[in-house]
Amino acid sequence: MINDVFWVETLFAMRHAGPETLDILEELLVEIRAHSCLTERKRGAFYKKSAGFLHFHEDPGGLFADVKVGPDWERFPVTTKPQRKALVELVKKIILESNPAE
Repeated sequence: MINDVFWVETLFAMRHAGPETLDILEELLVEIRAHSCLTERKRGAFYKKSAGFLHFHEDPGGLFADVKVGPDWERFPVTTKPQRKALVELVKKIILESNPAE
């Protein structure tokens, strides 16, 4: 029962970033939009070709980005400016590895 309560609380606490959170992340979004191989279908949700690549979450513990790294989704914190800078570098690295012309 305790595990069920934990998972329900975790599931409902972590949600996709809303408009106010995306406003906070706007500088980061601008940097990500600069990559021509990414399409932003919905604000803050980026696709590479037709596959999801990057989107954002918020919860009481902070702000997070889910990024498709290889076949898996990985979560990265983006609450602080250094964390956002690290995310931009990761996105660049992934794009260059899969699309050297970018």
